Amino acid sequence: MNHDLVSRWLSQCRGPLAIDVVEPTHESTARHGGSNVSSFRSRTFPARLRPSSTAQVQSIIRCMPSEAPGLSVYPLSTGRNWGLGSSEPVDDGSAVLELGKMDAIRLLDATTGVAVVEPGVTQGALAKRLEGTPWMLNVTASSAHTSVVGNAMERGVGLRRQRTEDIIGLEVVLADGTLVHVGAWPGDGNSTPYAHGLGPGLLPLFLQSNLGVVTAAAVQLIHRPEVIRISSLHFTQENLEVAVDELRRIYTRGLAQGVLKVYSPAAVTAYGGRSERQYTAYICTNGTSRVVGAALADIEDAVRASGSLYDFRCLRPADTVSDVVADAVLHAYAGDPGRNDAMLEASLGVPAARVDQDSDQGWLFFLPMLPFTGEAVSRARKLLDRVTAETGVDCGMTINGITTELVDLVVTIRFLRTAENTAGAHQALDLLYEAFPVNGFLPYRVDIDHMRQVPDLRRDQSQSDLLHRLKSTLDPNHLIAPGRYPSSRGSDPEGCHRNDI
Repeated sequence: MNHDLVSRWLSQCRGPLAIDVVEPTHESTARHGGSNVSSFRSRTFPARLRPSSTAQVQSIIRCMPSEAPGLSVYPLSTGRNWGLGSSEPVDDGSAVLELGKMDAIRLLDATTGVAVVEPGVTQGALAKRLEGTPWMLNVTASSAHTSVVGNAMERGVGLRRQRTEDIIGLEVVLADGTLVHVGAWPGDGNSTPYAHGLGPGLLPLFLQSNLGVVTAAAVQLIHRPEVIRISSLHFTQENLEVAVDELRRIYTRGLAQGVLKVYSPAAVTAYGGRSERQYTAYICTNGTSRVVGAALADIEDAVRASGSLYDFRCLRPADTVSDVVADAVLHAYAGDPGRNDAMLEASLGVPAARVDQDSDQGWLFFLPMLPFTGEAVSRARKLLDRVTAETGVDCGMTINGITTELVDLVVTIRFLRTAENTAGAHQALDLLYEAFPVNGFLPYRVDIDHMRQVPDLRRDQSQSDLLHRLKSTLDPNHLIAPGRYPSSRGSDPEGCHRNDI
C-alpha cells in the first residue's frame, strides 16, 4: 500500500468530505497485550473513519478506487463484539469504518411496529423510545450499549428469538457507492412489513456478508404482552440429558414463548452471578392472564412429574432478585436491557466503554448450534469437560433454545488477562474449534482469529464458490471487509461486513 496515497485519501476524507478521521496511537494496547477484551492480536490499520451519514459512507467508498487503490474498509457499528474480536478487523491494513456516529432512529411506526434504525442505535436507546408504547424490542442479554443493527447482522440471539428474524429490510451501500434497499423498506411505497418480497430474497445476502455496508435496518418490533411470567427452576449436572428433554417437551406443548435460557454453574459465575452448583433455567410465558395462569400450572405439574427438574418459582419481570444474572434475564424478557450492564460490570469489573482497554478479566466466546435434544447437549457438555481436563480452563455453557428444534450454545471462557492465563484460554478455544465440528456441531459465528477456518466449516465447497462469484460481481476490487467469512483458505482477499454483539 502506498502510504502517500493513503495520506492523501485521508486528507480528502477530513477536508472535502468532512468525515471524522482518527489515526491509531497504539497507547491503549500495552496494558493487556491487546486492544480487545479477548486478547486477540491487535491488528494494524491506517485510520478509523467515523461517518455521520449514509451519504458520507457513499463518498468514502466511491473515492477509494481512484484515490487509494488497493485499500479496503472494514465496517463495524459500535464495536462491542466482545469475546469475538471487539472492534478489531480480521486482517491488517484495512481502514476501520466505524458507524457509531450514525445513531438516528429514523422511523417508529406505531401501527405496524416497525423501527428504522442506523448502526449506532443501541438496544438501550431503542428500548427507551419504546417505553409506554404497545411495542417492545427483542433485546439480548448483552450490554444496553450494543448495536441493534450490528448484533442482528452477526445473527445474535435475543431473549425472544434470533435477531435475524427482527430484520425485515436493509439499506446497503454497495462497493461502487450505489445505495440499495432490500426486503421491506418503509418509504418505498410498501406499507406491508413482509421481508421476502417477490422473486429471490436479497435481504439474507447481507447477513454475515461482505457484499455491502449496511447503513440502516428496518426492525420488526414485538407486541408488548399483557402478562409476562418467568418460570425459574434448577437441575443437576447428572440429570442434564433428561432435564433438557423435559424442557423441550414444555416448549413443544406450547406452554412457553421466547428463548429458553439455561445457565451452567460456570456460566453464572462467568457473568458475575452468584455461584451455584446446579443448572438454572428460565422459561418465559406470556399472553392474557387466563392463558398464562393455565400454562404456568401445566409447567409446574411437568416440573413435579419430571424427576429431574426442581425448585420451581414463578417470577415477574419487575420482581426483586439478588442475583445479577437473574435480574438481567427477567427484565430482558420484557424488552428492557437496563439491568444488563450491572451483569457486565459484575463479570468484567468495568463499564461498557472501558471493557476492551481496562478490564483485568478477559472474555472468549465459542458459539455452535446444536439440535434441541438432551443427547446433543449432553454430548456437547462432555466435549467441554474434555477441553477443561486438557487445559484446566473452565468453560461456561448457556443453552439458548431458540426454536423447538434448535439450540444456540454459548460457551463462555472468562480468564485473567495475564500471559499464562491468556495462553491457556486461547488453547481451550482452539480445542473447541477442533472438537465441536468433528462431532457435527458447527459454529454459527466465528471470532477474528478463527475466520480462516470458515471455508472448511462450510463443508460444501459449492457454497463457497457461489459466494466467491457474488463477491467478484458486486465488489470486484474487494473494497469491503477483507478476511471476514472468506470463500477460500489462505490469503483470500474476501471478507465480511463486520458488526458487534
